[in-house]
Amino acid sequence: MRVSVIGCGHLGIPHAAAMAELGHEVIGVDVDQAKVDRLNAGACPIYEAGLPELLTRHTASGRLRFTTDIREAAAFAELHFLGVGTPINSDGRSYDTAQVFGAIRQLAPHLDRPCTIVGKSTVSVGTTAEVTALTHSLAPAGDLVDVVWNPEFLREGHAVQDTLRPDRLIAGLTTAGAEKAIRTVYAPILDAGVPLFVTDPPTAELAKGAANTFLGLKISYINAVADMCDAAGGDISQIVDILGIDPRIGSGGMRPGIGYGGGCLPKDIRAFTASAHQLGVTDAAALLRAAEQINENRIGVAMDLITRALGNRPLTGARVTVWGAAFKPGTNDVRESPALALAHALQQAGATVTVHDPQAVASATARNPELDYTDDLLASVDGAELVALATEWPQYRHAEPQSLADRTARPLIVDCRTTLDPGPWRKAGWTVHQLGRPAEEQRSMP
Repeated sequence: MRVSVIGCGHLGIPHAAAMAELGHEVIGVDVDQAKVDRLNAGACPIYEAGLPELLTRHTASGRLRFTTDIREAAAFAELHFLGVGTPINSDGRSYDTAQVFGAIRQLAPHLDRPCTIVGKSTVSVGTTAEVTALTHSLAPAGDLVDVVWNPEFLREGHAVQDTLRPDRLIAGLTTAGAEKAIRTVYAPILDAGVPLFVTDPPTAELAKGAANTFLGLKISYINAVADMCDAAGGDISQIVDILGIDPRIGSGGMRPGIGYGGGCLPKDIRAFTASAHQLGVTDAAALLRAAEQINENRIGVAMDLITRALGNRPLTGARVTVWGAAFKPGTNDVRESPALALAHALQQAGATVTVHDPQAVASATARNPELDYTDDLLASVDGAELVALATEWPQYRHAEPQSLADRTARPLIVDCRTTLDPGPWRKAGWTVHQLGRPAEEQRSMP
């Protein structure tokens, strides 16, 4: 099948490469000529496991190419994926769909034969109907152009895997022709047994927001319980195990820490909360807003734990190393990163802060140039009085505690992601503090 992918960012690039891997002829469209040139050379501007190999293989074969000319894509493809960004609006609560409608205004006037537009971007309920109306009014082919909403459920750091081997596909559509196009483009995935949910467009639109918001609720819930453990002297790690064994609950997504971030969860939960308000479902809106507030307060909780770990002395002049800049491991994305928010809060409180990250130093420097950075793990702790583990990269979990301890001013670590096994670290002389762990394991410095 000939397909286009309009918008080449964290969503569009992996999707285009994956569609080529499935055997389709693919053209990617982006407005940034420098990015297009880099992609056509097989170079990957974002960090995703397995993506450089796919780009290199399929650009070299000619199955995948990129352009800034949307007319070329309109003439080439029979199915067009929309992967443009939908950042949070200036109101802080709803999606800014300007890029979605902008792409339609550029693409539709060149659609002079039957084809299918498949929206991947996350949008508010009702967007598909508006996109359909605009498309039919602008396209020479009129209502022979089908519009489908096919929300993505990608985890950053696993985007290639999640595109090629998703746990489910959802297609919000209104015509038999649209369903046929979806089944054709995803045929290898469906043949592998992945379930396809064919729904109406509003259901597909709500499903994405519901899924991400439920994950945010789960994260906020376990963080709230971690705070209760901190107050009562309980052990959150044991509670996670106790809850996780219940098949109605499960332990996935229940890692206490400094909260969720990135380009999806924060905006999706804000927008889903706004949708609940707009629909007049006030109890749901209040529940969702409570989850947001818990997440917003996590940096304050971590700052309190760091202060206690330092013996409740002022942070002014303290030398602190923050491990992690990306919002999660496996990506160089620093959008709404709790790790960077913590580093910034520490600096604002007067600490001298050094940030380390295995992949995100460049993107973090561009977003927060006021901080000091290094990509050398050992050097990052030189002279540090405290290390704050803020992104749960495996490099930190598998680090060698003794060699690190020898370079610090004081071997003191605050694990803000409850990712470390404290035993080996304590054996090497470290004092380890973790959110929601018993007070006797949180020995403060004299």
